[in-house]
Amino acid sequence: MTSAAMIATDDPSITDDLLRLAAAADAEIELVRDPDRARQGWPWPPLVIVGADLAEAIAAGSPERRPGVVVVAKGGDTADLYRRAVEVGAQDVVRLPDDETWLIDAMAAAAEPVEGWATTVCVLGAGGGAGASVLSAALGLTASRRGLRTLLVDGDPLGGGLELVLGLEDHEGARWPHFAERRGRLSAGNLYESLPRLGDLSVLSWRHGTAATVVPEATPSLLDAAARAFDLVIVDVPRYQGEIGRSALRAADTTLLLVPAEVRATMAADGLVTALRGEVADIRLVVRGPASGGVTPEVMAEALDLPLGLLDRDRRLPAAIDKGDLTEAVRRGPIADLCGRLLAALEVRSYERQAEAA
Repeated sequence: MTSAAMIATDDPSITDDLLRLAAAADAEIELVRDPDRARQGWPWPPLVIVGADLAEAIAAGSPERRPGVVVVAKGGDTADLYRRAVEVGAQDVVRLPDDETWLIDAMAAAAEPVEGWATTVCVLGAGGGAGASVLSAALGLTASRRGLRTLLVDGDPLGGGLELVLGLEDHEGARWPHFAERRGRLSAGNLYESLPRLGDLSVLSWRHGTAATVVPEATPSLLDAAARAFDLVIVDVPRYQGEIGRSALRAADTTLLLVPAEVRATMAADGLVTALRGEVADIRLVVRGPASGGVTPEVMAEALDLPLGLLDRDRRLPAAIDKGDLTEAVRRGPIADLCGRLLAALEVRSYERQAEAA
């Protein structure tokens, strides 16, 4: 079996540090001390870590260009370090001990299986109170009950918190502030293990009453790890998206736009669809009934030029949300039927089925 990383260095100090970091990452590595052996094994491991001491000698043999090459140096500045990195085709330069955490994450990520890749879905309401958070949670619960490893992401730092809707506020696990300043690659395994969950449904939410500034790099890093760790990723995006929402919409395979069956809501949705079309690959309309003022879902779909899904009002949901008992309320009824149809249309497959089809 191919190792997660090949380490090419003859520097004892760098070797000791990298072996220690590989153990922390639980990553299987191959250590080579000779430039010729390094070039022989160059194409195969997901990650190649080249010590600064061997970078020039390896580059002299013109190894093929490939992703996942890192040059590692230790101690003070090396005048020609970046020149060596460019010559050997490295995408990153790492200095020890300052960048140890980054390198552990890179090794852990390289050790992960690569056969799975999630479907990412954004749920967006055309106005406040449209019901996007409830639809997001219901879709996540329905998917998890069908054996799909599912992540539900709360994209609204100013909202009430999806964990309250699901009754998870007392569950242990990481919340958004744990990832708000995250930069670089995030381990999919660490993400999965760190989050609170109900069965196969994991939730990344905001703990009520807490706030944090999410740096621009954090959301893409998190969504990339989520795509490797889960079968389905659902992001509840507020109408005023912010950094989290914009990143999620760019990453989404499909965006579900939830619009109440009203004239004003349809007009608001028209402007939102126009703004989204340049950013979002696939937008689908979900109309929440009952209709008022003679507006029909079919007319709304034609006006917005979007494929249509229907959701009738379920009178049980408000009380269930207040009690934090949405899990039982969505087992049957209109919202359960809609979620079943949406999942069928998305054609989400589990890791096991993906592996069998490979």
